[in-house]
Amino acid sequence: MTNPGTQPQSNPQVVAELVGVYNADGGIAGEARYVVGHLLGRLECALCDITHGPVRRKKSFDAFRARLGVPFAVAHRNERSPAIEAATGDALPCVAARTDAGWVVVLGRADLSAFGGEVDQLEQGLRHALAAQNLTFPAP
Repeated sequence: MTNPGTQPQSNPQVVAELVGVYNADGGIAGEARYVVGHLLGRLECALCDITHGPVRRKKSFDAFRARLGVPFAVAHRNERSPAIEAATGDALPCVAARTDAGWVVVLGRADLSAFGGEVDQLEQGLRHALAAQNLTFPAP
């Protein structure tokens, strides 16, 4: 029986895939602009700090992606598909999820910054954000 004044929870939407969008452009020129801007303290991307160390992508990020059970791609801002660009807009960096209902941003700039560059914090934060938005991963 439902308590008066409350609505029953609907079934959660199943996440088919995730995309992390960097607050930087891809390509040689875009990467160089970001590295120089980051070193000068003019540019920052909390998602970059989570996924990459000083030289290359973190092994812990690859291990995290393997544990998810759904694809987790990353894209630079100039590499987004039109659907992802429409969902994410200028609110970068972010992580978006695709469900049957379309794309939805599940983690924004402030969320990613709060993770302090730590992959394990991203994993915990992502799972919490999905639950808070009534989203779930497919059953194994």
